[in-house]
This record gives sequence, C-alpha cells and structure tokens, in this order.
Amino acid sequence: MMKRSWKHFCSIVLTLGLVVTSGGAWPTDEQLPTTTGTVANWDGPTAGPLKQRGKKVTFIMQDARNGGISSAYRGFYLAAIELGWTLNVVDARNSIAAVRTLMSQAITQQQDAIIFGGIEFDDNYRDLSALARQKNIILAGWHAAAKPGPSGNLFTNITTPFEDVGKLAAEFVINNSRGDVGVIILNDERFAIANAKTAVMANVLRHCARCSVLAIENIQIDTANDAMPGAVLRWNRLYGKRWTHTLAINDAYFDAINVPLMRAGRKDVENISAGDGSYTALSRIKSGLSQQVATVAEPFGLQGWQLADELNRAFSGWPPSGYISKPIVITSPLMRQLRGGDIDSTLNYKENYSAIWSGQKMPK
Repeated sequence: MMKRSWKHFCSIVLTLGLVVTSGGAWPTDEQLPTTTGTVANWDGPTAGPLKQRGKKVTFIMQDARNGGISSAYRGFYLAAIELGWTLNVVDARNSIAAVRTLMSQAITQQQDAIIFGGIEFDDNYRDLSALARQKNIILAGWHAAAKPGPSGNLFTNITTPFEDVGKLAAEFVINNSRGDVGVIILNDERFAIANAKTAVMANVLRHCARCSVLAIENIQIDTANDAMPGAVLRWNRLYGKRWTHTLAINDAYFDAINVPLMRAGRKDVENISAGDGSYTALSRIKSGLSQQVATVAEPFGLQGWQLADELNRAFSGWPPSGYISKPIVITSPLMRQLRGGDIDSTLNYKENYSAIWSGQKMPK
C-alpha cells in the first residue's frame, strides 16, 4: 500500500475535466449537493422506444464479491426479465486477462450487447471494442468510466457524478463533527473514478480550517479485509488521537475495520464511505452499532433498470437518455425511516420504465 499526496490527486481530477478551485472560489454550502434521502418524484426519462424483445446480453462483473456491482446487476436482471432478454452473467475476478477472454467469448457468441460492471474500460480493450463494433454489438458500462453518459466506445456509462459523491462524503465529516478533524482517506488507484472521488474529498477537507488530511492510502478493494488489522495499528501508532475519521471510496474497506479499531481502543473513530451503499454497509449503518456512520449510496435498483433502458434505446436506434441518478447520504435515522424498503424504493422507477417500454401513460 502507498500514500499519495493531495497534489497528486488534484492533478488526476484536472485530467478528468473537473476544475479544482482554490481559496474563496470553492463552492459555498448552498452550491454543494445536499441529497440526504430518497426523492419522491420520478425525475428520469418520460419517453422512449418500445421494448425490443429477444436480445442476448452478457454482463461481465469486475468482481462478483463487490456489493455495488452485484446490486446493480440484480436490478438489471429484473428489468431484463420484463424485456424478454436472455442474460449471461460472468465474473472476471479482478483480472484484465479474464475480461478480455470473456469479452472475446461474448463477441464469438454474437451477443447483442456486452455490459462491463465495475471494469475500467480503457485501452486494454481497444482491439476487442473495434471487433464488437464491426459486429454491431452494443457496449455499455456501470462504473466503467469516471463520468456518466457516453464514454469512448461505450454507448453509455451509468454512475452518479463522482464530484457529488466525494463532496457529500467530505461535507458529512465536516458538518457532523466538532473541533479538530484528522482524516485518513482510503483509495484504490486502479480505478479512475476512485482517484477522482479521493481528490474531491481531499480538496473539500483542505478548505476546512479545522480539518487535515493525515494520509491517503492506496489499498486494493479486494485486499481490504486482510489489510485492515495491520493498517489500523499503523495509523493509530502514527497519528494517535489526531485520527478522528476515515473516508473511503468504497464500503468494502469498513467490512473488517470494527474489530481492529476496538482492539486498538479507538471506538471514537468514525468511518464514512463515498460509495457505494452495499447491503452489508446498509445493514451495519441501520443497526447504529457500527463505527461506519454513513455511506453515500447509489440507487442500484434504479441504475440497473436504467442500464436496461439505455440498451433498449440503443437496440432501437435511439440516443442515450442523458439521465443521471443522484447519490443518497445514508445514515441510521434514514434507514429506520425506510422500514426495510430499498433506498430508491420511493422513486417508482420500475413503473415508469415499464410504462415507457409498453407505450402506456406514465404513472403520476
């Protein structure tokens, strides 16, 4: 694992097109995203093509153990059933070589579309992308690029804006703390979206007079469980009581952090995740017993259905919808209010997408 400087991550964000401001130019509280609960009214598309039945789609997961990827797939699976599609879901197990092999197989099988779930869709797949285009195979992604919408060879990429997610997480720390704040940020540098969220969080904290970024740690998500015990001991030794909060780009970092914190006598450290709202994280936040007090979650069910709708548009010769879902700050009080419902359950996205695909009147 390696530390990275704040300047290192700001340069990454600039490359991705986000202007990192300085001094008084940083957005005011009124300009920051403030989504803290589910939205009652549907704000997605209200028109689109009728359902295109009989399509064959391969969904390649970067890692099936990732709660965000599996949750997005679950939503897509339910939508695909309604559309009458045949699905093939495969797990690349964090391997670029495996992604290439699975992509080649999908092309050979003459699939109508290939979805890349949590896979950084970069130059590693340029040759196969060209081959897919020759065969009129639609390529789309969920968290396959840093920004939502069309990206390179992808018809569209489904994600919430990393700027909003990073700001919401860092602002939560600032607005729910008193006195001096010392933050350790956990990142996985393999992913552009993770680097971008890390840069945003660091920059927001830099503009807080009582806050300091103690360290930015590069720990691969799939090794987080094994890394946490030793990392907690090291951080506690290096920073002691200066360490008050941990921010992470994914909930997985906090799956195995509670016990090491308790053994180190650090029940005072609060953990907040800038994504993605895994079922495990939601459960522990709801209990109120975990040191993870919040996560900036994505509406996975909605995103899965949106992914299906975007493919349906592509199959029909329509452009992408341009819809971008909003992140939601999940806390224990909000989870209790939902009473067991999904975090996006009030959006009525299933009814609205079903109405589009069947040509019916949109529900109110």
